[in-house]
Amino acid sequence: MKNQTFLSGIVAVIVLASCSKQKPQEVTAISTDTIATVQTPADTTASPTTAATADNSQNSLDWNGTYEATVPCADCPGIKTTLTLNKDKTFSITEEYIDRKSKNEDKGTFVWDATGSIITLSGKSAKYKYKVGENKLIQLDLEGKEIDGPNKDLYVFKKK
Repeated sequence: MKNQTFLSGIVAVIVLASCSKQKPQEVTAISTDTIATVQTPADTTASPTTAATADNSQNSLDWNGTYEATVPCADCPGIKTTLTLNKDKTFSITEEYIDRKSKNEDKGTFVWDATGSIITLSGKSAKYKYKVGENKLIQLDLEGKEIDGPNKDLYVFKKK
């Protein structure tokens, strides 16, 4: 019965100490049989500002700059695409159709998604989505998913 009471006392001390936002402190419980020292942890609950500052592509990568790729084309050898992202969340894009004398240019703004890892272009014609990685962009499909299949590597833009 003494051990059960003693253990209940230790558990109560730990529970009460863990609710506190004070510095770690030592609590000593004394029984006629045993002396136990319990180290209580500091408050480790995340605050709302901690979650908001978590590392993501937007705040931890050097994402601004110029990226290039030659993406697949249904009726030509490919589309050489150059995309420049600016720190002020503006972009410019040039799409040159290989073996044609056709070129599209657009500019506008882009927005980050809530996770800080995907951007969506908002130009006159350019409405693409990209997953931002270390020195690369991965073009996503219309639903915002990575393109799969044998040509998926052709949708990876490399930073110049």
